[in-house]
Amino acid sequence: MENKRVVIVGAGVSGLTVCKHLVELGCRPTVFEADTVLGGVWARAPACTELQTPRPLYQYSDFPWPENVTEVFPNHRQVVAYLDAYARHFGVLGCIRFGHRVVGMEYHGVGEKDIAAWEEWAGNGQAFGSGAGEWRLSVADADGHVQTHKADFVVLCMGRFSGVPNIPTFPEGKGPEAFDGQVIHSMDYAKMGTSKAKEMIRGKRVTVVGYLKSALDIAAECAEVNGTAHPCTMLVRTKHWILPDYFAWGFHVSKLYLNRFAELLIHKPGEGLLQSILATLLTPLRWAFSKFGESYYSIPMKKHGMVPDHSLFEALAAATIAITPKDHYKRLEEGSIVLKKSKTFSFSKEGVLVEGEPSPVKSDIVIFGTGFKGDDKITDMFTSDYFQSVAVGSESTTVPLYRECIHPKIPQLAVIGYSESIANMYTSDIRAKWLARFLDGGFRLPNVAAMQKDVLEWEKYMKRYSGRYFRRSSILLVHTWYNDQLCRDMGCNPRRKKGFFSELFEVYGPGDYANLLSNSKPKEQ
Repeated sequence: MENKRVVIVGAGVSGLTVCKHLVELGCRPTVFEADTVLGGVWARAPACTELQTPRPLYQYSDFPWPENVTEVFPNHRQVVAYLDAYARHFGVLGCIRFGHRVVGMEYHGVGEKDIAAWEEWAGNGQAFGSGAGEWRLSVADADGHVQTHKADFVVLCMGRFSGVPNIPTFPEGKGPEAFDGQVIHSMDYAKMGTSKAKEMIRGKRVTVVGYLKSALDIAAECAEVNGTAHPCTMLVRTKHWILPDYFAWGFHVSKLYLNRFAELLIHKPGEGLLQSILATLLTPLRWAFSKFGESYYSIPMKKHGMVPDHSLFEALAAATIAITPKDHYKRLEEGSIVLKKSKTFSFSKEGVLVEGEPSPVKSDIVIFGTGFKGDDKITDMFTSDYFQSVAVGSESTTVPLYRECIHPKIPQLAVIGYSESIANMYTSDIRAKWLARFLDGGFRLPNVAAMQKDVLEWEKYMKRYSGRYFRRSSILLVHTWYNDQLCRDMGCNPRRKKGFFSELFEVYGPGDYANLLSNSKPKEQ
């Protein structure tokens, strides 16, 4: 693989670990990073942003956090420092070309009709295909000069939560153009940096649209800066399970949801008859687990009418939970954050019009914490109409990725870090091991029909448990089962614990997959 040209797009959590594992195999990939620093979404985040996943679960399997980081939820500066230390330690920095944005890519050498007709992925089921095709990437530098780079394999590590902001649409005359104040997206707020952002909101009436991670962090920062003198209004269109921590009635909820026993309660993709019967019989226990967590976490929510309409289980299945910033409910009580619940809203000259309110919420600044259009970011990478049409599926399907990494109809390309998980760093790390093993010839992919069948089984699972958020493709509640699939592909033993009860009831984490490939056996071709 030393002579193969591999390009990685993005130097965030996923891009760094993919690069690291390829470097260890003798490959020298080129990493194109549009920003001037590494870290992806962590490089540009509000000052109060912290991890939502406990530190032991949010790390690379072979690179522990430094001993001086003791917080359960490290802040974004600590995360960026950790990523920088990882890149330096494993010699990844030399592979990164900062300030270089991939603006398009085309597949040359094989026609699209031939690609669409292939029964085997890339023609032969192997990472680099037959050698007849290659990718040509148009890459713009900081000055706008565009050059073409050729690649035998491309890994997209751009993530879901950056790049293309999701901006709500409005009827003519009722959008931001009707408003006398300033309207920005959370992405723009984060790019300002802490000092400029705080100066912008100081003494201003700020309305934040949204009620998940970005919106909560920005509202917390507004409350810290302005207090009750200029309360921050949060416009909530969908109520979410916002948790202070992962303990319910003193019991860590991971014991209820994140071990092998908990996975027995769920109908998983491709399960056999006995597994299906067992999951059906245990359904009441799964319901009881959800109600147990809800009975605790809903206590502060009830005070503010914020108990979600969906179950805690569904929120976990879709990975739509969030950890509250420090003192969130205290700020609601004191009035430095004010909640307004409204399914729809529009703009007026003075502010934001919400359902049931006779006058607008007077505002100087409105910030959309409404997420991103990750699908557009992937689609826009391709110049071909064919690849654009198949890349992310449709609104009625999940993004069609085998093992959440490989598109059955797009050769010599992988997508790492796009679907949701228990902890993106942990999951991207094991996916990077899997991809490196594949690129090194450790196993072949099944034929296209088998891959597509696997994708459809996964889609059924997501629609069954995640409701309208099925396109997030979260592996959170089946992360151990998912890792088992990757381990078997790589020829590794998926059972990483010692003892029956540990295997059944302990939560799997990054440390269980350290040195994963050291004693693996190549899968028979």
